[in-house]
Amino acid sequence: MIASAAGADGESVRNAFARVPRERFVAPGPWMVLAGDGYVASPSDDPALLYDDIVVALLPGKRINNGQPTLHARCLAAVRVKPGENALHIGCGSGYYTAVISELVGPSGAVDAWDIEPDLVAAASSNLQGRRGVTVALRDATAGSIPAHDLIYVCAGCTRPVRAWAEALADGGRLVFPLAPGWDRGAMLMVTRRGEDLDARFICRCGFIPCVGASIPTEASALRAAFARNDLDTVASLHFGDAPAHGDPWLAGDGWWLARKSTRPLH
Repeated sequence: MIASAAGADGESVRNAFARVPRERFVAPGPWMVLAGDGYVASPSDDPALLYDDIVVALLPGKRINNGQPTLHARCLAAVRVKPGENALHIGCGSGYYTAVISELVGPSGAVDAWDIEPDLVAAASSNLQGRRGVTVALRDATAGSIPAHDLIYVCAGCTRPVRAWAEALADGGRLVFPLAPGWDRGAMLMVTRRGEDLDARFICRCGFIPCVGASIPTEASALRAAFARNDLDTVASLHFGDAPAHGDPWLAGDGWWLARKSTRPLH
């Protein structure tokens, strides 16, 4: 039902979700479920409730959640994860979507799962124990170099693309992250490396907790104004450096810019 509602074509995403029991990755019920700007308690501890399209609190005091299944099904379907690929999950939380990604890459693939919350890293390490090719680490993905990966999947909102993430993509590799103005809604951006070029397109609108180290409050207003135009489908590519003086970028940030389909980048 989740895969169908997300429009996930093919059976790989559907089967991956079917093989991962969500109740193993959240605390025992009843659960705190996101509703509007706050949480409400689920009416019971029946695990069937977890297979509705709900957001479940992991650390409610910090507003950290196990996110909406249809959102992740839609994004993982768009990424078209292949068996044998090497993935990095940034902001892995308790490991639920890490497990889904591990099902997609299969036994011949590998998944690195990173988070900066010690309690969540401990939970993910326990929840993912025994999954072949999965490694969990307490690590800040916004600092230092990133090893090469075929897929980098980020679950925290950023006001800018992190250059190290794009540079870590293998040829044909995909980076998916929420480009978002702080706590306000943004959109999931997929960046695909094609040699030296970085194709980019938005997948869907979303809301995430801000990423520590990659969410700058002073950058939020320009990003908020860009999203207000409702022209996400015009984005075609990501570039680092200064935007050309003559052109019409979707958004020009500090040292990066998103080009529209009609823009011819200057090399």
